[in-house]
Amino acid sequence: MFQLGKTIISEDIIEKDFVCNLSACKGACCIDGEAGAPLEESEVQVLKDIYPIVKPYLRKEGIEAIEHHGTHIKTANGELETPLIDGADCAYVIFDEKGTAMCAIEEAYNQGEVDWKKPVSCHLYPIRVQEYTEFSAVNYHRWEICDDACELGKEFQVPIYKFVKEALIRKFGDDWYLELENIASNMQK
Repeated sequence: MFQLGKTIISEDIIEKDFVCNLSACKGACCIDGEAGAPLEESEVQVLKDIYPIVKPYLRKEGIEAIEHHGTHIKTANGELETPLIDGADCAYVIFDEKGTAMCAIEEAYNQGEVDWKKPVSCHLYPIRVQEYTEFSAVNYHRWEICDDACELGKEFQVPIYKFVKEALIRKFGDDWYLELENIASNMQK
């Protein structure tokens, strides 16, 4: 672990490799698990605002889940998440012609309909950020469904922090990311 500004960072994000391999996993991170995507407080209003625009991209089951639970849920321990369809798929998941899970929000973004790509937690994956009073913990979330992504990352020699560069800049800013690159460069010497 090392500190960068008000973040404590796991060295795994520099030392481990990762490149999503959607042809192998079919977007399993969006449909497996027991919880929706973690949301930041600021994202709640964004989801409410863009829902009417994203709705035509959603599956019937996703619309039903959102209209029943809302554009987000608050868990028993107070965490904000996207709602799920029958305790499995994220309500915002759609599928392409090959059966690969995709994000309806990101599809609306790609079509120029909205200017918000998707929740930052999804954009950052496989990095998870835990907010504490004095700092943010930036960690690699190891999940066996991503084993193919780890293999592909090794093959292409892409460390996690480079794979999620755009998302890290979105979350922490350009200066933070440049400093992370400097730290990574020094660690690899």
